[in-house]
Amino acid sequence: MLITAPFGRTGHQSSRVIFGAAALGGMSESRAITTLDLAFAAGVNHIDTAASYGASEERLAPWLRGHRSEVFLATKTEKRTADGARRQLESSLQRMGVDSIDLIQMHNLVEDDEWKLAMSDDGALPALIRARDEGLVRHIGVTGHGLRIPSMHVRSLERFAFDSVLFPFNPSLMRIPEYERDVRKLREICGTRGVAMQTIKSIARRRWDDGPSGHRSWYEPITEPASIVTAVRFVLSNDDLFLNTSSDATLLPHILEAAQRTITAPSTLDIDELIATEQLTPLFDGATLERI
Repeated sequence: MLITAPFGRTGHQSSRVIFGAAALGGMSESRAITTLDLAFAAGVNHIDTAASYGASEERLAPWLRGHRSEVFLATKTEKRTADGARRQLESSLQRMGVDSIDLIQMHNLVEDDEWKLAMSDDGALPALIRARDEGLVRHIGVTGHGLRIPSMHVRSLERFAFDSVLFPFNPSLMRIPEYERDVRKLREICGTRGVAMQTIKSIARRRWDDGPSGHRSWYEPITEPASIVTAVRFVLSNDDLFLNTSSDATLLPHILEAAQRTITAPSTLDIDELIATEQLTPLFDGATLERI
């Protein structure tokens, strides 16, 4: 079974592998239930979705009818105004067939103008705080992609006591000195304040040469099982980090298997070999794809 750890200060003991429910967005209902059953049987007790993940929330609804009390349920809103965020949250609850969720996250809050609006008196944050006070959500988090997001999360944490953050973490990104520095600062702050840290893109290989259209995930993932083991170990050997699974559900069994092994940190040579063998390149360059 998967190991668990406190999900920050929320009080929940979450599996350190979190099911990334973007994988359900284009699935049939029967395949979605089979995929969720697979993750749950392996010990996953934390599901992360978003209003913008296609039909993901609808696909969760039938499965949640029999498992809601057994999982920590998180979704996201990309709306920046109070009215927009509230409406989208209510729609998410309706689509999933639940009365409340454990975590609502402001999705990809990286652009300065969006950040200022979301944090304003008429922004998403006050609406989500009110929803928490009403019992619709228990906790509030913030997520993001791109090279700027660790520093933006630091800025967000200076404004509000978010319960969780989410950001990319993999060997190619962590070899960018500026990104590594910003992640290290974010981890120090989160560690001190009890903020849960979720990571994404753990098995990202590179951008697709022909673009994301027609693929299960917008980036090309690592598919070789031995390489997935090293990439998963790279994340989970850090006791403070959680790993969100890929939107390519065909790789879920490999990720789950890798996470059930004894987690030891890969050596520098292991990482060098992974980068060379898989030809890993960073997905982000500080400009394009920051808004994904």
